[in-house]
Amino acid sequence: MTEIHLENMAFYAKHGCFEEERVIGTRFVADCKLVYDATEAACQDDISKAIDYQHVYTIIKKEMEQPSALLEHVARRILDALHAQWPQLLQAEVRLCKLQPPLGGNIGRVCVVMRSEDR
Repeated sequence: MTEIHLENMAFYAKHGCFEEERVIGTRFVADCKLVYDATEAACQDDISKAIDYQHVYTIIKKEMEQPSALLEHVARRILDALHAQWPQLLQAEVRLCKLQPPLGGNIGRVCVVMRSEDR
């Protein structure tokens, strides 16, 4: 099995339960791990047989641009879109972090991690 990791993707997005968050927006960081059998892609040196991580980034960016109240909802949409694009994807994990969340104290980030396994 092969793992692809996209790490520290930075986004400015409008997710949150407070109306101000969905109007003003805030900073987010996303990580993604994908697991699939890359034997054919590696042997043939053929990107059409691989999971193209440029396209992975594009999918994540598109989902981050759609405002949601919950990070869990965004993570689920990302996982669903990735599995729809690449049926050979065996496992995926998305970690979304909201930086300096408005929780009434000095908090660096709050993160949600969601996994899909062996779909």
